[in-house]
Amino acid sequence: MSIRNSASVRRTRGALSSAWKFLPLFTVSLLPSFLSGQSTSLQDLLSTGTGSFLGAGVGTYGASSEIARQEHDRDFHNSRLPRPSSAPGSAADPVSLSVLPASPGFGFIGISHRDQRLAGTGKYANTQFSLEPPDQGFCVGNGYAVEAVNTALRVYSASSGAPLTGVLALNQFFGLTPEINRTTRAYGDFTSDPKCLYDSGTGRFFLTILQVDVDPSTGNFTGPSSVRIAVSQTSDPTGNWNLFKLDTTDDGTNGTMKNANCPCLGDQPLIGLNDDGFFISTNEFPQFTAGFNGAQVYGVTKERLLGNSGNLSKVVHINVGSIPAPDGGVWYSLQPANAPPNAPAGKGQLKNTEFFVSALDFTGTLDNRVAVWGLTNSSALASGTPNAINFDYTLVSSETYGQPPNARQKPGPGNFQPQLLNTNDDRMNQVVYANGNLYSAVNTVLGSGPTLRAGIAFFVIAPSIQGHLVSASMTNQGYVSVAGGDVFYPSIGVNNIGKGVMGFTLSGPQRYPSSAFATVSASAAAGPVTVSHEGVAPEDGFTALFANGVSRWGDYSASYADEHGDIWIATESIPSTSRTFLANWGTYINRVTP
Repeated sequence: MSIRNSASVRRTRGALSSAWKFLPLFTVSLLPSFLSGQSTSLQDLLSTGTGSFLGAGVGTYGASSEIARQEHDRDFHNSRLPRPSSAPGSAADPVSLSVLPASPGFGFIGISHRDQRLAGTGKYANTQFSLEPPDQGFCVGNGYAVEAVNTALRVYSASSGAPLTGVLALNQFFGLTPEINRTTRAYGDFTSDPKCLYDSGTGRFFLTILQVDVDPSTGNFTGPSSVRIAVSQTSDPTGNWNLFKLDTTDDGTNGTMKNANCPCLGDQPLIGLNDDGFFISTNEFPQFTAGFNGAQVYGVTKERLLGNSGNLSKVVHINVGSIPAPDGGVWYSLQPANAPPNAPAGKGQLKNTEFFVSALDFTGTLDNRVAVWGLTNSSALASGTPNAINFDYTLVSSETYGQPPNARQKPGPGNFQPQLLNTNDDRMNQVVYANGNLYSAVNTVLGSGPTLRAGIAFFVIAPSIQGHLVSASMTNQGYVSVAGGDVFYPSIGVNNIGKGVMGFTLSGPQRYPSSAFATVSASAAAGPVTVSHEGVAPEDGFTALFANGVSRWGDYSASYADEHGDIWIATESIPSTSRTFLANWGTYINRVTP
């Protein structure tokens, strides 16, 4: 068994001083910017054909030796710098919420490790790596639920949960080279980090993945990288999709920016939509040297992706850069906001504006602020040479949050020693703009000593725009905490009247990793915690063998509102379905009426 691991790409962020809290807003336009490394450019978006589920099915499990690959290592703490003395002194230790037993509500088992490993037909059969952990790309709309997990994709009926397609390899769907040819040992395109959205305004599904070119003989990265975009041609995701390639190499070739130490890759693409455009945010890392170039934001008119604007509309690329001098920190993980369907006038996503939210823990300890960003005049994306895209931010004081500890899990039968579960870090998770507020959450450390545990800090923030300047205030905030247990990897779904549900994983010394949720609103505390799918065994995947007994766990979950106001949650848990030798993870999809 060999391990193909891309974790060699190191992350570096700068130090932060308290003086930065009082810095003014700044603006980015399509004119060259010299503020804190800001730069903006236009680049092409390439059409790459059509994707479909034609011939999709579950492949045959190969008898040849397995080849496993960890998904991107997102543990930044190894390269963090010391925290300045102005940081909050200790982690919060909130009152724990009650835990209700498994709910009998509607739900079904989603893509499992076995499904992902066996996805692909024809020349793609038996070409998938064994991957851990499952990165969740999920969206719902028009009676369909679309789930992309790592490098596999499937569509379900939202009314019954029945699969409407087989499990398709994402490299097959995007027309890329198979991950691994087990006969010739030739490596294909590296893909990862799926994300999915349904846009009720256009009735289309949007799907993205990270892609990196590799040497077919070694599997090593060779430089070129991209974000691949798929947009359904109709409101039926089982039909054809338009495919696009957004170059993220940023070494000055193919019309891209020339950023420091590139060729680079755009890690963990995050996606959002407003009335005008489609937005992607990435974390940019050099491929062949240490470093971190920070967040990159891309915007393109939706009409271009729907095929209605010819080749005139280009992509606006903003290198967000660093915090203004003298601090030197680099912005990271800007989460774009998405609005629920059927939002009332003035309360859904602001027309001509896209919001983002990001965390500010640059040193892997504690912080008590979040950043709110506003990209305004997004209607200019539709022109051939837009020249007035503005990008501003403001800081909002918040409750304390910080680097979470690893989570615990119940021991298995016999002499199985339970592995810890990696909770990664406290970057901002999925953002929803609903009823005038931005909803989001982060993993966090709670308690200390014998009460130390992984928990969740959530934020409800009211943003506003004056001209192109953004301001914001904290509407509500709080924690999700479970006595003697851990909760982690949150995502919040909110409907058009502001009722929300947060999905996450629940685990602990007396509980196998399970899917759970809690209600969230703009005016009340979260909770209680309800178990939606009780895990049946401990996580025992291969990644713990290479991380001192700490298993990788789903790097993010997904929660979205449908047109009826119900909230759909897709999280990782351990199911009773068939597994492979290397991993036993599964996903669970459930619907909650808040």
